[in-house]
Amino acid sequence: MPTLRKLSVMYLLCAGWFTVAIAFDHNPPLERASRNALNVTLAAVGTNVVRPGGQIAREGAQRVIAVLYPPTLPPKKIARATRPVPANAAPSRQARSTVPPPKSPVPNTPRQVATPPLVKAVPEVHVATVHTAPPSIQPPPLAPTAGTTETLSPAELVRVSARLKENLTHEMLQNFDLFLYVSKADKGPWSQRLYVLRKDAQDNLTLLYDWPASTGREKFEIAPDGTRQYSTTPRGYYELDPTRMYRDHFSGEWHESMPYAMFFNWENHGYQTGLAIHGAAGLEISQLGTRASAGCIRIAPENAQLLFGLIRAQYKGLAPRFAFDQRTATMSNDGVLMHDASGGLQKAPGYKVLVFIENYGGENVVAALF
Repeated sequence: MPTLRKLSVMYLLCAGWFTVAIAFDHNPPLERASRNALNVTLAAVGTNVVRPGGQIAREGAQRVIAVLYPPTLPPKKIARATRPVPANAAPSRQARSTVPPPKSPVPNTPRQVATPPLVKAVPEVHVATVHTAPPSIQPPPLAPTAGTTETLSPAELVRVSARLKENLTHEMLQNFDLFLYVSKADKGPWSQRLYVLRKDAQDNLTLLYDWPASTGREKFEIAPDGTRQYSTTPRGYYELDPTRMYRDHFSGEWHESMPYAMFFNWENHGYQTGLAIHGAAGLEISQLGTRASAGCIRIAPENAQLLFGLIRAQYKGLAPRFAFDQRTATMSNDGVLMHDASGGLQKAPGYKVLVFIENYGGENVVAALF
């Protein structure tokens, strides 16, 4: 009887699973809504449960350690009793050697105290205080952030700009104003870097920033939530999702902090993906310049803060929409834009920022590009 009951339960579970699969197959919007709800729930659990719980556990462990192993105080010095010396006794050799000589008078000069060197504070970017430049006035070139160095020669940076422009269609160049070029290659002078380029009035691309980055590890892994994932950063063209930009985000899938996260607006087989550009945290900062992420594009936290504020303050507007395949419920990442029946380009409120990712490290650059 217990065996029959177990088989019955297994049958009911299988029947329920097939019923859900058939319902999702006939109703893709229901499947997308379910997956999006699950993703939001996991993110909320990570933010409201996992992180606070970890903080409480750390504080509790510190209190237990403080009780079990109290800090030891240094031993007190005990003064030793000395024998009285007669008034007419001559001082011993040891006493004569330990008596300090009389001090010479010191003039009453003010005491000089060494002052610590001043530390120059790094300015922070506050979105609320940055104002969008008028359309008729081009903002001045931005200075590089503290701690970043330019690793490529000026001629090589010109080649970066030229290669990006070669991979843009006329519609892309006309309808986007800021371009983020990411090399996901594991070797080469351009590899594992994020280049920020701005378009001017003559459609020329000017390099603003050249930052080390980390893209996906490019292998199958078991994520901390127990699912099998492919930690890849897919090549292609992407827009930013205006509804998913967070100063402080936590990944429920990979259990990682994602400061200043800017998610891609890319739906793949009915699922809104979790790919984003965000700041590195902890040991991830030392891994910048290598393939070290679960698929997102990591940059230094101060650079992520600067880019986050720049995009939100200066690049809001109507942006083109990428084509959407209804059969596969997948948005194009090959650069195909959506047009209406009359051939007009379809746009939606968002950010006029285009992200281009490719697996190219700068090898075999044609001299004619320079």
